[in-house]
Amino acid sequence: MVSSLPRLTRPEGPRPGVGIVHLGLGAFFRAHGAIYVADAMRVSGGDWGIVGVSLVRPDQRDRLAPQGFAYTALELGPEGETPRVVDVIDDMLVAREDPALVVARMADPAVRIVSLTVTEKGYCHDPATGRLNFGHPDIVHDLASPAAPRSAPGFLVAALARRRAAGTAPFTVLCCDNLPENGSTVRGVVLELAGASDPGLAAWIAAEAAFPCTMVDRIVPATKPEDIERVGRLTGRLDLSPVMHEPFRQWVVEEHFVGGARPDLGAVGVQLVRDVRGFEAMKLRMLNGTHSALAYLGYLAGHETIAATVADPVFAAFARRLWAAEIAPTLVPPEGEDLGAYAEALLARYRNPGIRHRTWQIAMDGSQKLPQRLLGTLADNAASGRPCPGLMLAVAAWMVYVGGRDEAGAEIDVRDPLAARLRVLSDGAPDPAGKVAALLGVAEVFPPAFAALRDDLASAYAGLVAHGARAAVEALAGPA
Repeated sequence: MVSSLPRLTRPEGPRPGVGIVHLGLGAFFRAHGAIYVADAMRVSGGDWGIVGVSLVRPDQRDRLAPQGFAYTALELGPEGETPRVVDVIDDMLVAREDPALVVARMADPAVRIVSLTVTEKGYCHDPATGRLNFGHPDIVHDLASPAAPRSAPGFLVAALARRRAAGTAPFTVLCCDNLPENGSTVRGVVLELAGASDPGLAAWIAAEAAFPCTMVDRIVPATKPEDIERVGRLTGRLDLSPVMHEPFRQWVVEEHFVGGARPDLGAVGVQLVRDVRGFEAMKLRMLNGTHSALAYLGYLAGHETIAATVADPVFAAFARRLWAAEIAPTLVPPEGEDLGAYAEALLARYRNPGIRHRTWQIAMDGSQKLPQRLLGTLADNAASGRPCPGLMLAVAAWMVYVGGRDEAGAEIDVRDPLAARLRVLSDGAPDPAGKVAALLGVAEVFPPAFAALRDDLASAYAGLVAHGARAAVEALAGPA
């Protein structure tokens, strides 16, 4: 047991000043953005220490605080595991405990970037349209109590309002979530919320703040109790909040920061570009799209992880077919990128035996993820008259999944903001055609034009129910 080991502590030495507040300090940012920032300061200096914020729960803060907010990042390579201690986090706040303190830290003139990984659902928007959902309970609260916000957009607006009142320049808002044109999407949500109560504030944010679009990529599986054990055995220290990650990493960022203030990210491999959209579309559709497709179909077929799913040759062939026939034709490759080579590199990453990325974890929050990961690609194919049976099968698999029963009849623990509603809709329909029609009526997920795909989706759904996920995939991709 590693519980008897000495606790990991922050290395001795001076700390940099705080220049970044990060909303949603979960595993992904600690395994990706925080490491880039730490590397950039090691190469070029600067006061870019990070204050993390948990919007709701204290558990992450409570695990990190006794360690001085240092933690272990464990690289899981095909040939072995490599740990490193990351000590770029200066403090961590819990927004529900003291929202005024979070706003004050964001309003501090020394803070020049507020970054976010709050997941797609954290922006309180309608994924189908990108517009702010004014009926969201947290947005209703934030409009009534703007000085004590609950939502990520509410905190951004409150802190920017404080800076405007103080005559302080705004910060750069750096979204690191998988949203289409994520900076523009967050900018729109923030301007809608600000404009609802103070049009002058919205105009100031629009003119003075910066919302660069970004593309982030690194596979970061959820940390499990056994991971704490393995880190302890490797390092001789007890770390209650390590992060696991693959060797690969990529961060593409539009070069648009307030006053040009940012860490020296280019010195440590961040791609600083004028337009991130080509990279974003490539990653959202080719990586995130196939990740979700493999997650739903793999889970229904009984596979626990993505690595186990693509170890089945039928699923590997399915992924290759999706990339070549249904996803790549909708993309314009960014300069210097080869989509075929990118697809093969993705498959190699999926096969990494060191990464236990659970299909159930990737399947979470599908109602928020589908529009950008799968539905946009499907719509583009439909508009071009190009058949896309693989994407149809993936969307149908999501519909089966949210019905809450797997192929053996066992209950699925569906984690989704709309889970209860989706289950009621599914249970209330007598057959595949009815279930598909009911779910297509969820306007937050499916634009009205998707009603034209009802028959094809119903056929795919019926095939999944009748034959099972693996057989349906094999029928499309060919035998192993």
